[in-house]
Amino acid sequence: MNPFSELPGIVLSDDGVATHYGEPLLEQRSLEAGAAIVDLSHHGVVVITGPDRLSWLHSMTSQHLLALQPGESTETLLLDPNGRIERAVRVADDGERTWLLVDAGSAAPLTAFLTRMRFALRVEVEDRSDSYAAVLAFSGVAGDALRALDPAVEWRDPWSAVAHGGVQYARTDTEHAGAQWSATHFVFARERISAVVDLVRAGTVRAAGVLALDALEVRAWRPSQAGDVDERAIPHELDWLRTAVHLAKGCYRGQETVAKVHNLGHPPRRLALLHLDGTGGELPVAGALVFSGAGSASEPGARPVGRITRAALHHEWGGIALALLKRSVAEDAELEVRGGAEGDDAQAAPGEIIAASQEVIVPSSAGAARAVPRLKRL
Repeated sequence: MNPFSELPGIVLSDDGVATHYGEPLLEQRSLEAGAAIVDLSHHGVVVITGPDRLSWLHSMTSQHLLALQPGESTETLLLDPNGRIERAVRVADDGERTWLLVDAGSAAPLTAFLTRMRFALRVEVEDRSDSYAAVLAFSGVAGDALRALDPAVEWRDPWSAVAHGGVQYARTDTEHAGAQWSATHFVFARERISAVVDLVRAGTVRAAGVLALDALEVRAWRPSQAGDVDERAIPHELDWLRTAVHLAKGCYRGQETVAKVHNLGHPPRRLALLHLDGTGGELPVAGALVFSGAGSASEPGARPVGRITRAALHHEWGGIALALLKRSVAEDAELEVRGGAEGDDAQAAPGEIIAASQEVIVPSSAGAARAVPRLKRL
């Protein structure tokens, strides 16, 4: 039994963690202020031991891990041979073990893949999801209270700044939406989660659901595998080169696509934040289709230009969503979202048509970092 499930007002998700505790907007405000915690016990925990662990992981994934010091955190991506994202991995090392924190449903396949890739190297791979659980908090009272309980490891989200070796596609004329992001994942042995829940019962911190975290991630342009990655996604489309990819490291699976798209081409899609018209009071579901031009969503046979990955009701900004759009969509284009209310099938049921305006994250010009001179032709 998850001790969080005994807290009053809880509404459970299909993953067995709290969607909310009855006051999602207040939970969101408290989480952002550093006064609330989020149960992420549905996430996976994979532990790597052995002296070759960092060089081995470095050779397979997108981030530079050779110099990762005990207590440091980073994130990396496991790509397929075509550069598409297979796993997004949060990485922390304690000097003896490397901890890989992944979204729900990823621990078992990641463990199976890594086990197959050991060969003669001195590494051991264990899925410890049954033994350890993560709890998230932002900097503040909540983070300090969790740290005082002596977690097994902490993973500090690097999203607030461009990592060494990374590059940011989002324009820098204004502050990045994630510049103040301070989320930390605290990993505890599962038998100690009761002590974490006691902090809530004592009034030291508040419990917040994953709805609150989702809304803050959407507003901060923070991508996640569970929320925004589909079978075609490459890091460039989500501006994930800023924290999860080191552009100067050696070869790894998918590296050719990463280099070609960044240096010579453009990502075929681009992530945008949509500000939704809240007149109807509905939020689109994940997968809801996006159309370009006023009235286009109601036209028979109209072709979509993108899809919603996540939508949320933000405590300050109202209805917002992340969407993957075709690169050819003008950055100032009027958009409409066609998708039902939560629980409807966005493909089958048109639902409400919601007007939306763009906040550009990945610009249309992203990529083509190297100017290749044209050959003169007769």
